[in-house]
Amino acid sequence: MIIDCHGHFTTAPAPHRQFRQAQLGRLTDLAAGKENALPEPVPAKITDDEIRESVEANQLRLLRERGTDLTIFSPQASRMEHHVTDPATARSWARACNDLIHRVSRLFPRNFAGVAQLPQVPGGPLDGCVAELDRCVTELGFVGCNLNPDPSGGYWTSPPMTDEYWFPLYEKMTELDVPATIHVSTSCNPAVHTLGAHYLNADTTVFMQFVQGDLFGRFPDLRFVIPHGGGAVPYHWGRFHGLAERMGRPPLAGHVMRNVFFDTCVYHQPGIDLLAGVIGPDNILFASEMLGAVRGINPDNGFAWDDTKKYVDKLGLSETDRRKVFELNARRVYPRLPPAPEDDDA
Repeated sequence: MIIDCHGHFTTAPAPHRQFRQAQLGRLTDLAAGKENALPEPVPAKITDDEIRESVEANQLRLLRERGTDLTIFSPQASRMEHHVTDPATARSWARACNDLIHRVSRLFPRNFAGVAQLPQVPGGPLDGCVAELDRCVTELGFVGCNLNPDPSGGYWTSPPMTDEYWFPLYEKMTELDVPATIHVSTSCNPAVHTLGAHYLNADTTVFMQFVQGDLFGRFPDLRFVIPHGGGAVPYHWGRFHGLAERMGRPPLAGHVMRNVFFDTCVYHQPGIDLLAGVIGPDNILFASEMLGAVRGINPDNGFAWDDTKKYVDKLGLSETDRRKVFELNARRVYPRLPPAPEDDDA
């Protein structure tokens, strides 16, 4: 079985996006002090057929063409927009997004497993995030969440992820036995491109925060997936290893890598080769983020940029290591995943 640990609903039906625009329009009116501000909108009414059409023609079609069985699926990351500071709006938007993901997983239970968007706001308390994570896991059957280390959108106003600020969410994650994928949303900083800089900056920054702190001494069962191949981490592994020694931190293998995993959203063969050679198959989860940041065809080989299975297939992994990357590591990190179809009656 092949599990893709990183997918987003980038093709959500238009009414869902219109609901978000109505939310933002209302906030603009309120900020301008308009007496006739737009009313608070309600989530869009979307039919099952609209959801099927949006998924079958896109993610599901590619999933089948490329030989993937199950995608761990979450709302579109760039549209989480945690920089919008109104907590009530954040809660309503996250709930609507997660409910839509739940409907996808209900319509296609063998192909999609839900991951939650959290209603984060810059500097805000995490009570709403804890409640939404609990709802998504216990009521909707989700298997994890996305966690934004920088809700400000590129200005990094939040404390590092090793700070006690985040502990209430970590306690709930541990209680529910679910991981978080580190994932920022859109960049509001004009100097930092969302897809080409902000995402990779966040991946790298959070890894260094883990190196500096002792988060996993306090939460030994906490698990994180750092996406996009770990940002700059594999390429600069010697720097992180050397800095850890210089700062008197324990060896990375025990200090960080028992709890942190990287995905394969790296869109060229040398990058995948480096990831596998430096990090090793025990800490790599297959992923494509297909129909995400890097779409289209690579003119050098005629293949889709995000068809990452082709790169992993060329690594020459043993069958044991291949199973780890394509399935077993995902099951270890996401223990709430449904069993493989052939194990349904076991």
